[in-house]
Amino acid sequence: MNERIFLSAPHMGGQEIKFINQAFDENWIAPLGPNVNGFEKDLQDYNKVSNASVLSSGTAAIHLALILLGIRRDDVVLASSFTFSATVNPIVYQQANPVLIDSEDETWNMDPNLLEKAIKEYIQKGKKPKAIIFVHLYGMPGKIEEVRALADQYEIPIIEDAAEALGASLNGKALGTFGDFGVFSFNGNKIITTSGGGALVSENKEWIDKSRFLATQARDAAPHYQHSEIGYNYRMSNIAAGIGRGQMLVLDQWVEKRRANHEFYRNELGNLGLSFLNEPENSFSNRWLTCVLFDESIKRTTEELRQYLEGFNIETRPLWKPMHLQPVFKKYDAYTSGVSEKLFKTGLCLPSSSSLSMDQKQLIVEKIKQFLK
Repeated sequence: MNERIFLSAPHMGGQEIKFINQAFDENWIAPLGPNVNGFEKDLQDYNKVSNASVLSSGTAAIHLALILLGIRRDDVVLASSFTFSATVNPIVYQQANPVLIDSEDETWNMDPNLLEKAIKEYIQKGKKPKAIIFVHLYGMPGKIEEVRALADQYEIPIIEDAAEALGASLNGKALGTFGDFGVFSFNGNKIITTSGGGALVSENKEWIDKSRFLATQARDAAPHYQHSEIGYNYRMSNIAAGIGRGQMLVLDQWVEKRRANHEFYRNELGNLGLSFLNEPENSFSNRWLTCVLFDESIKRTTEELRQYLEGFNIETRPLWKPMHLQPVFKKYDAYTSGVSEKLFKTGLCLPSSSSLSMDQKQLIVEKIKQFLK
């Protein structure tokens, strides 16, 4: 049996250990230190954003953004339905009500037309939405410029979930920098990793300063432990940030490798009844995961292909099951079009690690071709 081929494996660049060793040598084993400050500066410089706070997860970043926007019980927050639950869970942490918005079929991300419909209807009900959480799935830029225009028109702040989209851009502007807040994730399966971690970015310095305060248990400036607000243990450690600093040095290389994976799959499989997500004009995707859709000509299911490849120790995964189909969110309103449900039914994510060898890619393609025959 061949060695396990993972969907999206961590990939070290080799220089991470230098930053980790420095932290040990200087005894900075804490949720503060030179690597934390340096990683935040690296993210600011790379994304051309003024302020960044590195945290324990992307989920923590979304939660803090909601807190900073004053989201509380019974407030309405509009969120992408076709996403991972970590996008929507923090809305419920705040005892607010998520309203789930379906995708458009060009980029698979939030549909601006459905979004505007939801905004208008909730305003008519006297429940103007307090925030929009917009997700860029699989590293593909969504229609964030249209959503930004709507948000400005109706004066609703945007939390831009770019957890899967570090290194991607639209019209030359980094994803995560169109919203009032941007969110990144450095989970083990992301394009770069700190083993676990995330970041919150914004042009608003007061917000990011406050996020750091809240993320370190909201400790007041006093010689004793004094707390005037509820805080959280959400700050990234100096060790994890050291990994992040090393990973930033190879981020662009890893994006190139993921994009090369996508092109390989497309060239080998694109005429066999499988379709791929195209980059719209002026979009640059990091191709975090390469995903395929089954055309109607294929009479077998994506689940059959998933199980077939698993028999060869090759990990694949269905596309996200929309949040409006999840039992935990079924009681909340959703504006649907059927797009995300069809994607879930007919889509599969292929192994996309930046460390994939050509032999591994050829094996994956060979087995998919065998299955389709």
